[in-house]
Amino acid sequence: MSYRIRPDKAFDDEVHAVAAQQLGKAIAALTDRPQGLHEAVHRARKHIKRVRALYRLIARRAPEFQQRENDRLREMARTLSGVRDATALIEASRHLHETAASRDEARALARVTKVLTARRDRLSEAETDIEDKAKAAIATCHDALEALGATSFENGRRETARLFQKSWHRTGRKAKAALSECRAEAHADQFHDLRKRSQDCWMHHALLRDIWPAAMHAKQIEAKALVDMLGRYLDLSMLSEVADREPHLFDDSDDSARLLEAIISRQQIARREALAKAHWVFADEPEGEARTIKRLWLEAGD
Repeated sequence: MSYRIRPDKAFDDEVHAVAAQQLGKAIAALTDRPQGLHEAVHRARKHIKRVRALYRLIARRAPEFQQRENDRLREMARTLSGVRDATALIEASRHLHETAASRDEARALARVTKVLTARRDRLSEAETDIEDKAKAAIATCHDALEALGATSFENGRRETARLFQKSWHRTGRKAKAALSECRAEAHADQFHDLRKRSQDCWMHHALLRDIWPAAMHAKQIEAKALVDMLGRYLDLSMLSEVADREPHLFDDSDDSARLLEAIISRQQIARREALAKAHWVFADEPEGEARTIKRLWLEAGD
């Protein structure tokens, strides 16, 4: 089964099937590890994000369950974030290198990437409890599966349509507010909030894509592109913080200066592009879009 809630099937069955599939994939990633533990952690965290997005979409149907499971899965994902954050810095420096403005800047950024790679490897070696964290994460996923199996999401067709309408409206309002804050301030916290709302938009369109496949898929693609743009902006912010906090990493002061110049330049571009994309993704008024989702859900099941 793919990541979707089909309007012609029983709502309770669909929710259970989608959540169980994603939790199962997280367990399999952490257990099988075909590309190593750190890639497994990265994949598992992606599946957990999808479960949490699903639970946010249906939160009004089971609010206590959603709050409890969201807290459980969020804390578990946090325990696995250490080396992944260090890897994100490497990816950010590679992006800077690929878009270097000069040959000298490219050489400096290539050296920065090597330094950050060595830093990631040191952190990986120092994180001696990563195996224990992985085992604990697997156990948490099993607990989440058990909690899922003990919860009913039975809902009538019209009740489900109203549920989606209210959730869509709430998410849209939050996204509009986050976008407004980002326009007013360029702080990472505001862009982080906008990215979370953009992830919800992307995943919720994926979940309900069957109600209007072409339009929902198109919006899903645009929202995912926005998530990636905002992720790049935030990774550059994190890279800037590390450069300030750990100046000893860069023996060559010229490399450090070129790195910070590149970050400032690319962040300005990333901010403009992300805000322009967000303006398009969240152009519709939440109330009207939510009504459309309700109507489409009802019509799709006829």
